[in-house]
Amino acid sequence: SPLEEVEDTSEPTKRDRSHLENTLKLNEEKPADDFSGVLQRLRKIYHSSIKPLEQSYRYNELRQHEITDGEITSKPMVLFLGPWSVGKSSMINYLLGLDDTPYQLYTGAEPTTSEFTVIMHGPKLKTIEGIVMAADSSRSFSPLEKFGQNFLEKLIGIEVPHKLLERVTFVDTPGIIENRKQQERGYPFNDVCQWFIDRADLIFVVFDPTKLDVGLELEMLFRQLKGRESQIRIILNKADSLATQELMRVYGALFWSLAPLINVTEPPRVYVSSFWPHEYHPDTHKDLFLKEEISLLEDLNQVIENRMENKIAFIRQHAIRVRIHALLVDRYLQTYKDKMTFFSDGELVFRDIVEDPDKFFIFKSILAKTNVSKFDLPNREAYKDFFGINPITSFKLLSQQCSYMGGCFLEKIEKAITRELPDLLGSIGLGKKPNVLSCDVTGCGETPKNRYKKP
Repeated sequence: SPLEEVEDTSEPTKRDRSHLENTLKLNEEKPADDFSGVLQRLRKIYHSSIKPLEQSYRYNELRQHEITDGEITSKPMVLFLGPWSVGKSSMINYLLGLDDTPYQLYTGAEPTTSEFTVIMHGPKLKTIEGIVMAADSSRSFSPLEKFGQNFLEKLIGIEVPHKLLERVTFVDTPGIIENRKQQERGYPFNDVCQWFIDRADLIFVVFDPTKLDVGLELEMLFRQLKGRESQIRIILNKADSLATQELMRVYGALFWSLAPLINVTEPPRVYVSSFWPHEYHPDTHKDLFLKEEISLLEDLNQVIENRMENKIAFIRQHAIRVRIHALLVDRYLQTYKDKMTFFSDGELVFRDIVEDPDKFFIFKSILAKTNVSKFDLPNREAYKDFFGINPITSFKLLSQQCSYMGGCFLEKIEKAITRELPDLLGSIGLGKKPNVLSCDVTGCGETPKNRYKKP
């Protein structure tokens, strides 16, 4: 009856937020680490030692990954992915304490987020159109223009004056809707997801235990996440809506459905909790859920603390790929020049090389002569496409890429990989505890080591 409805308007009680503020150090007044000097050096190394080779051999056309200044200076990015209505937006509202404020993201049982929403720091609350975000080169989102106007209309930025956002940026994504064709979205959804996945420092894949169906769009997503396992965290959200026994069953089912998608020795960490401000259901494992939540917050804090190390390691990884690409193009060009005679048809000669590079030992010679791991070599097929757009005659040999004043491109990038970037990494690690990105992992010895070669 209407009377009963009126009586039951009591607000659900809210949980205490002190653990959030303590773990994420939101109340500390200490100034954030000032890394502006380190960033300037990183920018300088990138522009003087990596970019010339990248441009000269058009690396961007092979991997579609250009590094802008905005990206070098950007804050760590946390990406929220998962099916619709699993609580991604509610989780962001909860972490930032935006519930019941004008700032909160829309949430609800229906698919509510149809946009890619970037939540970042700003002096006052304001919304920024995607078209404006992409046009601003100081932000790291200008490369998104290539996905077209339809996509930019589905991109939105929200600036919020919040302490946490001074150190990190959140990205909320449209829920994955199974049995829905990509064309219906009107833009290349998977490519856009890939762009964000490639740049995210932490990827939260959120699930709702009451509806665990891994369909095609989700399988596609997990294929895109391959190689990023160390950044992925799986979140079994709304965990207090199930009885313990049921929750155990769902946990097992979740791993069962993810098993074929994630085949690494170290499976991603799974967090089981309810990430929203309301009290947990009375008969559930409140202590466990709270502990899980705190470890997820510690995880997030770790990424923020290590942001500079991660950035340097990311640029170094990029430099290694650019170097391998340059060595390969140089090898293709050298082989082409060796095979050409006065009477040959250049087109046919080169087609022969591109069709079967192994006949000319192109990839093998790179492995033999340089300390490159075979796992880092790009795909041969990619070079067919690459040379389809960029004729081999438009490139110069590496030995010709030297100048009296500027030195040689190859030597400069090798110096950046083996000395300058590791030194930069060392310079910021001095005042801190050694963390995961030590030299054992990034291999910042004197030369880039091939870890896969037998001694």
